[in-house]
Amino acid sequence: MNALILAAGYATRLYPLTLNKAKPLLEVAGKPIIEWIVEQLVPIPSLEGIFIVTNHKFAEGFEEWAKQFQHKHRSPPLKVIDDGSTSDADKLGAIGDIHFVVQKEALDSKSLLVVAGDNLLSKPLTEFVEYGSQRPATLAVYDVKSLEQAKKYNQLRTNPAGILTDFEEKIATPNSTLCGIALYYYQPEALKLLDKYVVEGNNPDQPGRFIQWLHKRLDVFTFPIRGTWYDIGSKETLEEANKLFSAAL
Repeated sequence: MNALILAAGYATRLYPLTLNKAKPLLEVAGKPIIEWIVEQLVPIPSLEGIFIVTNHKFAEGFEEWAKQFQHKHRSPPLKVIDDGSTSDADKLGAIGDIHFVVQKEALDSKSLLVVAGDNLLSKPLTEFVEYGSQRPATLAVYDVKSLEQAKKYNQLRTNPAGILTDFEEKIATPNSTLCGIALYYYQPEALKLLDKYVVEGNNPDQPGRFIQWLHKRLDVFTFPIRGTWYDIGSKETLEEANKLFSAAL
């Protein structure tokens, strides 16, 4: 299996912090956000490679970080992919970037873990991968504890087997605090449907949009993430994450 970290956004809500530095390279509790992610990927026994997709503006910064990280740590190969975009106006979008990397690197013959580069995780993703390796597609879920918070994410329903029966992004009146997060495990049969999704002209941004489309065509299972998950979306959440993850050290 391989892993893909989505890091091609411009994070304009965090300006000026992200004017010249990508959000995943901002530090939380003394190390870049992306480092927290990679450290939770490294323990996965079946992991062969980690791909980081970014834009042209920040590609060099990720290359420098990857070299430093691999010099100090043992990990599967890290490869930075430049999607060629230079601003919010010409970005490919998260799903567009997944499709771009899967095609460019011919990744659709093996399973692929996809995670957003602004997600902080406190525990290794070995259990998630073990579960996902036996199913066509898996969405990680997390209890965000608040209906107000859930508005930022999505609303989902499952059957008794944990298979999605309904999934809707950014709903104004969610009825549950259990939400899908930007962490996915796709088998080749799911990855091969990316072409169809893109050709149909569906929304190329917001990775959950693919799940919203996919679960009507393929069984998408859900798996609750252990430990702490945190989504960095603003200066306030960055500060909160610093406090939370510093306290856990």
